[in-house]
Amino acid sequence: MAEGPAMTDFGARLRALDWAGLRTDLDRQGWAVAPLLSPEACSALDALWEGEAAFRKCVVMERHAFGQGCYKYWRDPLPTPVAEMRQALYDALMPLAEAWRARLGGGQAYPVDYAEYRARCRAAGQAQPTPLLLRYAQGGYNCLHQDLYGTELFPLQAAILLSRPGVDFSGGEFVLVEQRPRAQSRAEIVPLGQGDMVVFAVNHRPVRGVRKWHRTALRHGVSTVRTGARSTLGLILHDAAS
Repeated sequence: MAEGPAMTDFGARLRALDWAGLRTDLDRQGWAVAPLLSPEACSALDALWEGEAAFRKCVVMERHAFGQGCYKYWRDPLPTPVAEMRQALYDALMPLAEAWRARLGGGQAYPVDYAEYRARCRAAGQAQPTPLLLRYAQGGYNCLHQDLYGTELFPLQAAILLSRPGVDFSGGEFVLVEQRPRAQSRAEIVPLGQGDMVVFAVNHRPVRGVRKWHRTALRHGVSTVRTGARSTLGLILHDAAS
């Protein structure tokens, strides 16, 4: 993969974000948004779609009733910018993941070292990397879901919008639905511009009740793309069994 100026310093860009503010938003609502990538970087990442040999798996969503679109998982070794962002994302989110683990009561502590966490995934039978590129054409959508790939689970993940809303596509909003304890579900449309990163809970997040922390489930998806085409980079921090 050729790496020009648009494809460098991805980890540094991610580490430079206001993580104190982002962690506050994540604690408060289960998701947070920050501008991350330039239009040139978005285009360069989207162009990786054509490098078939770099991917381990392609999923046509209609075949599995997941929605309408296509996504591809990279194989190891990951493209350098993707690997850099995955490492930096784990470093930034591990303290919050550990706080959430403690609030929800138990489980094994998350290691400081990401390589050690990936080794834990392998020990659980999850050895396949999960970063992916997703593409939706007109009429495409992604059903509400959770990215659970095995028993080992990191509680936070990220998606980066590579396309231009209102220019490359219309519709295609990022949707989160929260199932609150003893209450009806709440839907949230998360506004994203090109290059914006949304970080969100994979499965559950802790919500403070009157006497204790409660476990609240979240699912995410993409609404129907009305016109054009939409591309996204997904960064999931636990690995998959297949």
